[in-house]
Amino acid sequence: MTVERVYFDWNATAPLRRQAREALEAALAVAGNPSSVHAEGRAARRLVETAREKVAALAGARPANVVFTASGTEANMLALTPAIETEREKKPRDRLLISAIEHSSARAGGRFTRGAIEEIAVDRDGRIDLAALSQALRGASRPLVSLMLANNETGAVQPVAAAAAIVHAAGGLLHVDAVQAAGRIGCDIAALGADLLTLSAHKIGGPKGVGALIRAREDIHIADALIRGGGQERGLRAGTENVAGIAGFGAAAEAARTALAAEAAHMLSLRNLLESGLAAITPAATIFGAGGGERLPNTTLFAVEGLKAETAIIAFDLDGIAVSSGAACSSGKVQPSHVLAAMGVSPALARCGVRVSLGWSSQAAEVELFLGAWRKLSGALSKEQRGIAA
Repeated sequence: MTVERVYFDWNATAPLRRQAREALEAALAVAGNPSSVHAEGRAARRLVETAREKVAALAGARPANVVFTASGTEANMLALTPAIETEREKKPRDRLLISAIEHSSARAGGRFTRGAIEEIAVDRDGRIDLAALSQALRGASRPLVSLMLANNETGAVQPVAAAAAIVHAAGGLLHVDAVQAAGRIGCDIAALGADLLTLSAHKIGGPKGVGALIRAREDIHIADALIRGGGQERGLRAGTENVAGIAGFGAAAEAARTALAAEAAHMLSLRNLLESGLAAITPAATIFGAGGGERLPNTTLFAVEGLKAETAIIAFDLDGIAVSSGAACSSGKVQPSHVLAAMGVSPALARCGVRVSLGWSSQAAEVELFLGAWRKLSGALSKEQRGIAA
């Protein structure tokens, strides 16, 4: 008998949308190289440019300002370079400021030297301290700031528009990592005030291995290409484009944009059901980032002291439920969360953090299965703790 599994790790990767699968399969039948001028090449080029339009629309940007990459991480690497020029400023960026809860690809600093990178503190709910950002920008001449729109572990939505105003007043540029936010909340590049914005296909139901870096306007120029060669992608990313993957990305972006309101409402209702069930079963459970401010409608990071994350993840997996302990970018290792550490969470409690992330096709019945598994797991923990106390 086949056991139906529950997939609650959408922040790691989303299942492929039907529209993306169909676009991917259709593109695989196109033989041409998109750089070729013959009919077959032009057919491949049309697929890439149509996808570019759809990805641009998801971010409220112009298609000409979209550069395709192989991942969100690569897009961040492309963005985080001192060699960003504008019409007014041709000198290299001299400092990179990042929040303390950024994804590992941003924390690595891109192509900045380690000495040029500064971390900005966050509050106890995991949102950037705007006063600390203002202070750090004082005296900076040509800073670049990188801030995620929504945290991949807690789901905390950052005050990006407010940060953008502070950054621009200081003469800086703002890069926004919107990988986790796209398809769950709006990520209009102009409304956010971002100068550069990163997206990833597989987080919104597209294929793995495709990302994008988007410019807010034409006068922003990255003078140092990440991959040099044939001049593809506006000269910023040489190599034949992943035509099928890009076509799937475009289809996923269009589907995510048109269904955003309905899907977000659906996910929020399930998240509320899950969190109310957690509170009823285990009143002592801590839900991180829930103290104030907006969170992604699909994300819950919770912990009960005494139950380590790796133990819980294995137990859930044996019950047919896929969850995680946070970011899925550490070669399968369960590692201490730098996000929770930055929020001031004790190491003991941080080691217990379990992330549950839902998606557009998640169902209330799956939430009930999760809560049933949690009731069993937390009950076993309570018995163990009573035994120790006795």
